[in-house]
Amino acid sequence: MKNLDCKYLGSCGSCVLNTSYEEQIEFKFNSIKELFGEFYNGEFEFFDSGITGFRSRAEFGIYHDEQGISYSMRGSKVKFIKIDECKIVGPKIAALMPKLLEYARQKDELKTKLFGVEFITTKDEILVILLYHKNVELIRSELENLSLNLGLNLIARSFKKKLIFGSSNLNEELIIDGKSYFYTFGDGAFIQPNRSVNQKMISWALGCANDGADLLELYCGHGNFTIPLSFKFSKVLATEVSKASIANAMKNCELNGVNNIKFTRLSAEELMQAFNGVREFNRLKDTSLKDYNFSHILVDPPRAGCDDSVLEFMKDYENIIYISCNPLTLKENLKTICKTHKIIKFAMFDQFVHTNHIECGVLLKKLAK
Repeated sequence: MKNLDCKYLGSCGSCVLNTSYEEQIEFKFNSIKELFGEFYNGEFEFFDSGITGFRSRAEFGIYHDEQGISYSMRGSKVKFIKIDECKIVGPKIAALMPKLLEYARQKDELKTKLFGVEFITTKDEILVILLYHKNVELIRSELENLSLNLGLNLIARSFKKKLIFGSSNLNEELIIDGKSYFYTFGDGAFIQPNRSVNQKMISWALGCANDGADLLELYCGHGNFTIPLSFKFSKVLATEVSKASIANAMKNCELNGVNNIKFTRLSAEELMQAFNGVREFNRLKDTSLKDYNFSHILVDPPRAGCDDSVLEFMKDYENIIYISCNPLTLKENLKTICKTHKIIKFAMFDQFVHTNHIECGVLLKKLAK
């Protein structure tokens, strides 16, 4: 397989590895194997990606000069670089980019003080978010015409203003191990940017959940992992701090005929307080934590990893499924977790091809006393 054929490679900050994909895989595989060698000497799995058209979410700046407006990205050697295409975005984004830019170029009201654009896609839908340094209410009619003429779900944002044309929610279908799962989520939701690799991540997590009783999940979002995993467990308790994500997670239960998940809006720290009896929460008034028999805990924390209270809490669980977007904080967390648990499986997920970044999945089992 050849590497991405992109005239901006080496200049654009989005893609920084100017090597063949086979060399990228070897580099990432060996780096992770070396980084975690003190914790694990078993087989490392690697889940690869397509090398073009893989991003379902992308953000670009808008640069203004005497030629008009152009898309831009942060440069690796300069502050920014003007671009007219991007090889890594999905086909729907790639097809829309020139049409959107040309339309805006012809409308002074739309291009003036436009400074950014974000594209979000699912299997069948696309949402565009335009960012302005002016009151978007002043150009409401022009934005509505843009949405209608290009057939877009469109959001326009400016300071303390948000206009929506069409829907701000997207509908997704993921196929995991031959079964379809359906999701809805909002424009502000966290989503895995590489749809194909996301499906592989969920499939891998399902393989870690054999012989499960009940599942506890922290940082569940709109239920990306929760919904498929729910079919492996008797009951699921899943927590998330975002009110919008919890609302969509509950809708996703309905879409998939799931009735064994309790979603609750608590931070990881608050959940620790609830389990330890430090505080009582109205959001748990209809939930008895004693009714659960948790055999597995799944964590998918932010880049900072799990804090000390979560690490202390996890030590009593038989099985831990840890999804990490930052190998360095994962390593720090494993220094604590591996005092009580042993790594059984270790996987790498190449969400961000042509970059140094790699995501990891680790299954840990409690050590015998």
